[in-house]
Amino acid sequence: MSAEAELTAVLRPRDDAPASAEARTFASSLAQLPWRRIGDAALPWLLPVALLALWFTGAEQGWISPQVLPPPQFVWETLRDLATSGDLWLHVSTSFTRVGVGFAAGTLLGLVLGSAMGLSRSVEAYLLPTFNALVQIPVLAWLPFVLLIVGIGEPLKYILIAKAALVPVALNTLQGFRQTPAALREVGDVYGYSRRQQVLEIVLPHAVPTLFTGVRLGFTKAWLSLVVVELVASSEGLGYLIVYGRQLFQLDLVMAAVIVVGAIGYAIDRLLDRLEGAVHRRRPGGAAP
Repeated sequence: MSAEAELTAVLRPRDDAPASAEARTFASSLAQLPWRRIGDAALPWLLPVALLALWFTGAEQGWISPQVLPPPQFVWETLRDLATSGDLWLHVSTSFTRVGVGFAAGTLLGLVLGSAMGLSRSVEAYLLPTFNALVQIPVLAWLPFVLLIVGIGEPLKYILIAKAALVPVALNTLQGFRQTPAALREVGDVYGYSRRQQVLEIVLPHAVPTLFTGVRLGFTKAWLSLVVVELVASSEGLGYLIVYGRQLFQLDLVMAAVIVVGAIGYAIDRLLDRLEGAVHRRRPGGAAP
């Protein structure tokens, strides 16, 4: 076959092109079927359900001693008794109060600190190196030092939780304030915007999605730090409930408290994830990335 004939064969529409288009349309319609959407929603639950089934099977077959890993039925009864007696709600409300106060203080301080560094290169040059060094120290390492200053009361928990929330909020605030396109700042200069107008009408709208991401991460860090602090120094709360069960070797109580901690943390994270998605969709420029 000559070169001209080969080129003609390549450029000629293929007979199977409509079939390929129909196949793509059919595959797209399959992806939109309700059972496909249900399958996608159920996929993340496969591993938890498998682990729960393994737990049931191991307890029934006696693979693990009940003193080491209590049967699921026993843990459920303990959890129900805690809820019925009101002890569970007491510990949950105590933990929520602590994380709420600490998270609010840490978020406020993080927003102020991040905004100051984001709006001033001089402030960033003075503070950021020291800040980056201090944030590498984990919460538990600060515990003895703060304990000597404020004692073992509630302020200790508020300070450590606030420190955990402050770090991601401050860093994301700094990043958010620095990601405004230079072209928009130049437009503001052309229209004679003051420094305050540029911050409120140009910088802040572009920084809001990143700020919200920092707030979400801050709450996650605060919740994790709450449990750690209550494990070490507390007489109430979900972390204390875990320690109390361990001291009495009531592992059913430990497992029940762990399940509550995980369920609350997961629920809050999903809620914040949805709120973050809504914020991203309303950001300047259109849909979320």
